[in-house]
Amino acid sequence: LLRDGPQAQAAYHLIMDTVLVGRIEADNLMSLSYADGRWGVNWSPGLIFRELESGNILHMFRHVPSRGNIYDRYGTGLAVEDQAVTVGVVPGQIEDEDRLLAELGWILGLEAASIKEKYALARPDWYVPIGDLSFEASQTHYSTLTSLPGVVLRDKWVRAYRDGGLAAHLLGYMGRIEQGEQAEWMAKGYSGDELVGKAGLERWGEPYLAGRRGGTLVVLTPAGRRLVTLKEQPAVQSRSIYTTLDRRLQQVAEATLGDERGAIVALDPNTGQILAMASRPTFDPNMFITGIDSDQWQVLASDAGRPLVNRAIQGTYPPGSVFKIVTMAAALEEGGVAPESTFNCPGIWYGLGEDWPKTCWLEKGHGQVNLVQALTVSCDITFYELGKRLHELDPTLLPRYARLFGLGAPIGLGVTEEAAGLVPDPDWKIAELGESWFPGDSVNLAIGQGYLLVTPLQVAAMVAAVGNGGTLYRPQLVLKVSASSEEPEQVFGPQELGRLPVRPETLAAIQEGLLGAVASPGGTAYQAFKGMEVAVAGKTGTAENPDDEPHAWFAGYAPADDPQIAVVVLVENGGEGSQVAAPLFRQVVEAFFQLR
Repeated sequence: LLRDGPQAQAAYHLIMDTVLVGRIEADNLMSLSYADGRWGVNWSPGLIFRELESGNILHMFRHVPSRGNIYDRYGTGLAVEDQAVTVGVVPGQIEDEDRLLAELGWILGLEAASIKEKYALARPDWYVPIGDLSFEASQTHYSTLTSLPGVVLRDKWVRAYRDGGLAAHLLGYMGRIEQGEQAEWMAKGYSGDELVGKAGLERWGEPYLAGRRGGTLVVLTPAGRRLVTLKEQPAVQSRSIYTTLDRRLQQVAEATLGDERGAIVALDPNTGQILAMASRPTFDPNMFITGIDSDQWQVLASDAGRPLVNRAIQGTYPPGSVFKIVTMAAALEEGGVAPESTFNCPGIWYGLGEDWPKTCWLEKGHGQVNLVQALTVSCDITFYELGKRLHELDPTLLPRYARLFGLGAPIGLGVTEEAAGLVPDPDWKIAELGESWFPGDSVNLAIGQGYLLVTPLQVAAMVAAVGNGGTLYRPQLVLKVSASSEEPEQVFGPQELGRLPVRPETLAAIQEGLLGAVASPGGTAYQAFKGMEVAVAGKTGTAENPDDEPHAWFAGYAPADDPQIAVVVLVENGGEGSQVAAPLFRQVVEAFFQLR
């Protein structure tokens, strides 16, 4: 501190931490004056940096890396940076406003009034962006656009989703930073007006896909000339995400599902890797890139088909007879039955009393069947009996096995919200409904009905575990994240959730029953797979829905003796699983082996 009467100077060291260029340090002198009994600072911008004297200004040039891509397992682009064209106007150059508004309205799909509003307050020499076109669309309308005085075209790079948004529910979409979130994003180096990942992999992978912003902090003269660079930090390149998806199989799954409401999930049963996941209805994430207004969002969000819902992981349904896999496992392990144990199916069952008869789906009954055959022909009465026996042993036994098979909790995909589903038990019923758990509840649960709800992905993981010998894998969507200049490549491997709680002989009996369902003339899916070259093992399901037609299921794997793919098909209100879901399963599996 240097003092000279009422004047003084204090030396100080400035430390400033910034998001874009890191820490800045500088030495400076502060001028002080003494007046009215106190010292005061003689303020000037030069107290921040000496170079800011004489009207100079501080400016940050932002360095933003291009967004990383999202690929399938073979490096084929699913979400990539693509060329687009921004259509803008310079108001002072417009000669025929009516024609300009009419042509731009038709090409960009905008109302004339909304176009005019964009440039109404602009200076004559300002460039005002009006809307974006894909590169292809700009070429189609090039002659018209370039013939309009006042229209200016500028190239830009935008996010593009291939094939009209293939795997849209998994990739997600991007959107503008909302006003209430700006401070959070700006603290990470964003300017606050960018597009960021809002759902799916785009949201999960934002830290990778966006890279890290850098900057150059400079001092400019009043004339705009760069006087000095105070600090510079380059951007860190973005990192691309490689998914486990096979783009070709994904195309097949989505085309196979067509206009049906439902989901198809295909897994590698030996790793849990997701090869394809389709959900219908779907949406095109490209519509979010150019900006979606509140009216468009409302139409999408209020659509009765719920296109934004990923039915594979967010839709919950009763599994119907597919759940008989779990019931058979519990009965063989703890119910005192064996694969060769026999049951009589006359078509109607009075195990709950004469006043509560229950019927088999086959009205005439299946006659004498052993337990393996009962799974093959999906005999309801056999499984009613098993449900009753398990209830008498312990009402919580079957729900416990359901959870050990991966049902009743989010499976942990990690990239988007998942539904847990519901495995009901006595405690749940008391807590939620205020009612006791009755034998009929266990009987309904045994055939996959009642309060039981599952997601297609949970069923896919379960049937994959049955096929691979008993290992329950966490479904995996991300294969790897590419390296950057600062981070090495990050590879993700299989994650075991556990082992199915069954002995090898129990699993073998279930596998035999599933093979019979497809290969045996009496199997519920025999007709759907007749003549197929690859041996399939699987289970049909026709899940009752009190408000509409039943949900159609088929879950299985192939080849039956050495599974390389596990697939689940769910068609909402589709009807019979053997007639609706099983043929779709066949199409996906046949395509899988043809693509290899």
